[in-house]
Amino acid sequence: MELAFSTSQLWALAQVILIDVALAGDNAVVVGMAAAGLPPEQRRRAIILGIAAAAILRIFFALITVLILDIAELVFAGGLLLVWVCYKMFGELRGAHVATSEHAAEGFEAKPKTFAQAMWQITIADVSMSLDNVLAVAAASRDHPYIMAFGLALSVILMGVAASWIAKVLDRYRWIGWIGLALIVYVSLKMLWEGWPGVARHIALSPDPTIPIGIFAAVIAIYVVYDFALKRRTIPQGSAE
Repeated sequence: MELAFSTSQLWALAQVILIDVALAGDNAVVVGMAAAGLPPEQRRRAIILGIAAAAILRIFFALITVLILDIAELVFAGGLLLVWVCYKMFGELRGAHVATSEHAAEGFEAKPKTFAQAMWQITIADVSMSLDNVLAVAAASRDHPYIMAFGLALSVILMGVAASWIAKVLDRYRWIGWIGLALIVYVSLKMLWEGWPGVARHIALSPDPTIPIGIFAAVIAIYVVYDFALKRRTIPQGSAE
């Protein structure tokens, strides 16, 4: 039996893998920070349970997201959510933030907390991070359900097995994170483009997304250029590392 992959399938697969890699380090950091403050013997158990909860949430959100992506207005809302994810990722990449799940927990000075408090914080963090990851993966592979399933499984594996290693790689080779960010920006703009006609009919505007989404993309580009220019101008005044 021959396995043939179309260009669109290969493109979707590449997007899914890079998005998963870009987000895996952040997922590990969030869980690790939430586990900070626990005794060392409880910390690893909290992180493992947090990863298991993330796997369950990804399955749940995947089922919902498949339905959401069939409704234009919700596709647009999902695009806005991904824009917010991009904004957070951009800030982290610009700030050269790096940590790993267990090392983050060890290096972060947090007040002592109970196991129940840590698990509650991890669950809340998992809800946000899982929704972000599922939405990005599902939007990138919405026409290829098998690739979507692969992407969700890969995100859990990367978070549970290789997240610490990926966080170190992303810190050393920051261009990988920038490529992942660029892909998520592309996916978010694509969702905004596809969801605009559904939103436009409610506000009596043209359903043609060219002008509004073009303006939106231009605003993003201007913000990025301004941020880079501002940082470059202020570097000489900063303290040397």
